Amino acid sequence: MATIKSEYNGGLRTTATHVKSGNQFITDAPVDNNGKGETFSPTDTVAAALGSCMMTVMAIAGEKEGIDMSGMRLETTKIMSANPRRISRLEVSFHWDNCTASEEEKKWLKDIGLNCPVALSLHPELKQDVNFSF
Repeated sequence: MATIKSEYNGGLRTTATHVKSGNQFITDAPVDNNGKGETFSPTDTVAAALGSCMMTVMAIAGEKEGIDMSGMRLETTKIMSANPRRISRLEVSFHWDNCTASEEEKKWLKDIGLNCPVALSLHPELKQDVNFSF
């Protein structure tokens, strides 16, 4: 059974539907590639997926050890290359003010994040620069 169903809406816009929940999101082609840029581009969703995956697996592991990871946040910057047009680098900056994890726990959590399923699924030539501030 499909996980996601997508439809082209015209105007360089698509709608993706999560089959199990029915939740949807829309993508637009970016302004620098003939689009409107009114919402996430397909490559923006890749950048968002990396950060979300990293935080999710870190939080799963942290909760199992009683570490409250509330307030952890990140910013992702996507850098594109032109020839061929593709994501060449993702810069991810984690911030976690008032982190109560020990230095050993922080190291363990960072390693878990760096090895999330999305990070491991991306092409090795796509540079992932990850900075942790906690």
